[in-house]
Amino acid sequence: MAVANKVLEEALTLPTQERARLAAELIASLDEGEDADVEQAWAVEIQRRAEELRSGKVEAVSWEEVRERLLRRLARS
Repeated sequence: MAVANKVLEEALTLPTQERARLAAELIASLDEGEDADVEQAWAVEIQRRAEELRSGKVEAVSWEEVRERLLRRLARS
């Protein structure tokens, strides 16, 4: 654990962009490999959602609106 603490201490001195890249690389390293079934399920889901948008069955919501809804919901909790 001492090595990890030393690495963390040094990493925290890096500029923001370098810390972000390092964090992304560390997170990616935790992925134990792709699961073909999961990848296929996501591909199907993405297609379904895209078709709903194209057909007008659903309407896109801006990030600002989603954020406002979340903040209101959190305020009520």
